[in-house]
Amino acid sequence: QVQLVESGGGLVQAGGPLRLACASSGRTFSSYSMGWFRQAPGKEREFVAWITDLRGAGEYYADSVKGRFTISRDNAKNTVYLQMNSLKPEDTAVYYCAASTTGGRTTGLYDYWGQGTQVTVSS
Repeated sequence: QVQLVESGGGLVQAGGPLRLACASSGRTFSSYSMGWFRQAPGKEREFVAWITDLRGAGEYYADSVKGRFTISRDNAKNTVYLQMNSLKPEDTAVYYCAASTTGGRTTGLYDYWGQGTQVTVSS
């Protein structure tokens, strides 16, 4: 069983940065691929970024955040991060981290989810 807890959300002005963190319980964190998704009011949850497990070195991004967001992980701290720069009002959403044995861009590939953290970008 994996428990995920996100932190770092908040209110930020457009153009500003924000860094999200997702802490994982358990001793198998490094064996999971980790993803970030987001859900705006009235919209479906959408893919943001994912990073492969310890065996790989891949990072993958949605086109809407490529070049602005960076996903990274610290396996010693059982934590995955999402550095968000040049934020836009359309980035406003609840951001969720998730763990998967396979990784990928769809929610169905993920087995464990955090409770989410709100990110609000003001114009």
